[in-house]
Amino acid sequence: MTNHALRDSTERDAPCAGLRIGDQAPDFSARSTTGDIRLSDFRGRWLVLFSHPADFTPVCTTEFVALARAAEEFERRDCALMALSVDSLFSHFAWLRMIRDRFGVEVRFPIIEDPTLVIAQAYGMVAPQDNDSATVRTIFFIDPQGAIRAMSCYPANVGRSTPEMIRTLDALQAVDDGRGLAPANWQPGESLLRQPSASLDDVFAAEGQADWFLQQSGEGAGR
Repeated sequence: MTNHALRDSTERDAPCAGLRIGDQAPDFSARSTTGDIRLSDFRGRWLVLFSHPADFTPVCTTEFVALARAAEEFERRDCALMALSVDSLFSHFAWLRMIRDRFGVEVRFPIIEDPTLVIAQAYGMVAPQDNDSATVRTIFFIDPQGAIRAMSCYPANVGRSTPEMIRTLDALQAVDDGRGLAPANWQPGESLLRQPSASLDDVFAAEGQADWFLQQSGEGAGR
């Protein structure tokens, strides 16, 4: 099999091969717990679109409690939250009522119903031939222009980290002007890295061996 044929086969079969960072997020309209919703209505602000395998599951319940409690943190960053699962709208309602009564928190961000997996398949959350949502646990960070800026996938038995979702959003917003880079473990208020020079003169003139490509910018983003 040629490399080209292997690549084509892999891209057809891999669940998350459909979309890449920088792609425009596919538009859709659907019913949700906050009414009929269209993705493009969220243009002009950041959006975190995330999926979960099913309502009334233990890991997903802890995630939604954590995200509902952190909703103001996302709102403070001008970022909306939107969830997606295969369950029906009324299953979502019953689950949210249970969460409120059991944990004392109201989930007010929209949860979309996707019983036919049309949206999940369009986003590559599941492969086109899949008929269940076992692999649907993906996060898409979408910028105000509707472009996908980051993605992450988790297995069904490991919960997502809400602080890491917020940190990723902070980092994306901090480097949004293209001038800086967020280093490993970056936190708001810390310095960014400079974009490396593309000039050989700068490479030879740098004082240290790594100074031409590894320097702090002195700029950070505070919250």
